[in-house]
Amino acid sequence: MFSLVYLSTASFLFSNAQLLELLEASRANNESLGVTGMLLYKDGRFMQVLEGEEEVVKPLMSKIMNDARHRQVVILLMGPVVRREFPDWAMGFANLHSPDALATPGYSAFLETPLSRDQFAARPAAAKELLLLFKQSRL
Repeated sequence: MFSLVYLSTASFLFSNAQLLELLEASRANNESLGVTGMLLYKDGRFMQVLEGEEEVVKPLMSKIMNDARHRQVVILLMGPVVRREFPDWAMGFANLHSPDALATPGYSAFLETPLSRDQFAARPAAAKELLLLFKQSRL
């Protein structure tokens, strides 16, 4: 099993309708590929974890890096893992500006920080912590 966490800046600010469209397409694609994960969106920035077989996740990441909707893609974590952290989700999702996100148990100033390279470069594991926080809130 292989896991990859990345950050990217959206080429434009996504509306709720555009986010839902992206999620529907991503979920269908990921399900067909056997990929699971979680996507966070805030202020025109994405953070995502992808889990699956390495020979599937790496080409999917290449596709994302070449997608015109993403720019400034930064891979924070990448490598083999013992098990999936998001086994039941073709693509979990949280918009960090939604009322649901604000009501997340454990919501703190940590969630007010931007989804930026500067925030996570020194401590990439914090990105996984943030993704897992939202997983726990959705169970």
